[in-house]
Amino acid sequence: MDGYGMELDTTVMVVDDVSANRYAMGAVLRRAGHDVVPVASAGEALIELDVRLRAGALPDVALVDVGLPDMNGFELCRRVKSRPSTAALPVVHFSAKALETGDRCRGLDAGADAYLTVPAEPSEIEAVVRAAVRGSRRRTAAEALVLRLALLSEATVAVQTARCLGELAAASATGAARLTGTPAVVFVIGPDGEAHHGSSRSRLALPDASAHEAAARLITRIAKGWGGRTGVHSTVVPAPLWPAGFFRPGVQEDASLVLASAQEGRAQVCIATPASAASLRGAGLRRYAAPPRGATSDDEPADDRRHHTALPIAALPAERLAQATALAAEPLLMYEAERDIALTLQHSFLPQPHRLPDLPGIDLVVRYVPASRHTEIGGDFYAALRTEDGVLTAVGDVVGHSLEAATVMVEMRHALRAHCVEESDPAVLAERLDRMLQHYHPDVTATVCLALVEPGTGRVRIANAGHIPPLIVREKGEAEYVPVCGPLLGLDLDRPEPTELVLDREDRLLMVTDGLIETRGIDLAASMEQLRAAAADAPNGLDALCDTLLGCFGHHREDDIAMLALRLG
Repeated sequence: MDGYGMELDTTVMVVDDVSANRYAMGAVLRRAGHDVVPVASAGEALIELDVRLRAGALPDVALVDVGLPDMNGFELCRRVKSRPSTAALPVVHFSAKALETGDRCRGLDAGADAYLTVPAEPSEIEAVVRAAVRGSRRRTAAEALVLRLALLSEATVAVQTARCLGELAAASATGAARLTGTPAVVFVIGPDGEAHHGSSRSRLALPDASAHEAAARLITRIAKGWGGRTGVHSTVVPAPLWPAGFFRPGVQEDASLVLASAQEGRAQVCIATPASAASLRGAGLRRYAAPPRGATSDDEPADDRRHHTALPIAALPAERLAQATALAAEPLLMYEAERDIALTLQHSFLPQPHRLPDLPGIDLVVRYVPASRHTEIGGDFYAALRTEDGVLTAVGDVVGHSLEAATVMVEMRHALRAHCVEESDPAVLAERLDRMLQHYHPDVTATVCLALVEPGTGRVRIANAGHIPPLIVREKGEAEYVPVCGPLLGLDLDRPEPTELVLDREDRLLMVTDGLIETRGIDLAASMEQLRAAAADAPNGLDALCDTLLGCFGHHREDDIAMLALRLG
């Protein structure tokens, strides 16, 4: 080790066509503790570099004589520096003849790092070599740091844009793999103990469910010994304690764990990567030791640090990523809780098919499909109510995606139920719902389609407020939209007269929310035409109609789907 903390056993390539010069230069360098690769020509030097490049053993510096017979040292330097694979190799020119200032400038212009006049004192040769290698390593370290920071920045952006805890774990695992150059698995453990995991590539799958559960239990156990404190913590789990084949099938490996928590008692994040003995020593990590035989995780004191060693947060890029992942997990956990509340509201207040009211003279089928878990909360609803004048059906959607949308949906259903006791006309009901929103929720709008059906005559009266119009599906494979329109609720705008029609006994009236067909980047009119064509080709029957349309359009939707189909009994 020299005074700058640099290892002295560097490899130096000496390029000189005079064997006596190679021997003398090599002797000086070997006495200083360097490995020497003597080369007699520029062509031989290029071949030697190619061989060593394939072996991953490039020299640390090249000392090149300016006056080589096959190619001068300036041109050799230019070729070495022009190749990306060898551009970082330090080159030091030396010569006993080319002593002019112009010669030195030519060497520096060709990309050389220094120029040495020989004969020279051994101490000068050693100092020039040390300076060239030190400068190269600093540049390489700086470039590596820039690359790591860029990768860390990209990974942080990816975790911050994740829409659910599963996506978060997968994005963090991909970023960790790029940062460490090894496979990675990330666990996000919520306060309830539920674990979500993601891997850096598809084939890096957990061996089976039991291995996943075993790893999650072990991580929870270690985190409990850490005391649930905020911050970042690192440890290594020896192979016998870690599930087999976790990173590579059939291979038993130590696991390096980086755990992070942004808020005490909330989400905990663990980044797991393979750990080798060399990396263990280099990072200063301490191995995790299992508690004594017979002990359980409850027996381990919360503040026991015998098995764990906390490291500074800047020690490893993976630790920064773990902390960013933990911070990103907090709002997702809050959203999960809010979504569960909203879904409970929706499921509590939307009548399930087996709990629909008895509607004499009407056959009715409903479907409700919540959006994927990573999407926001919707306010879709349906209703089927018995009135003095017939059966009132409604399908609607509160604009927006939040817990507020779900609560406003519940208020609208209750208001509709209350008003239709004394008034069943769809136009009047739409006007009252409009005033209710303006009064209690002036910043909220909603769409709704209301239909009053008289079972005895088949007469239907329909009012629409910004919703997809109902679809009439005929027995002969025909389908058409009812020509009815109107402005959204909550805008205090004039409303057109309702549309009236008469249903035949075999006609089916279909009412849906736009979550069934609306797709980003596709015009709604085109989607509505696809819906009409699919409905026309659907088999007879209400269940068959709904199931066919859900099969065509209902996969991986970004919004909730409410669907109501009826015909005369």
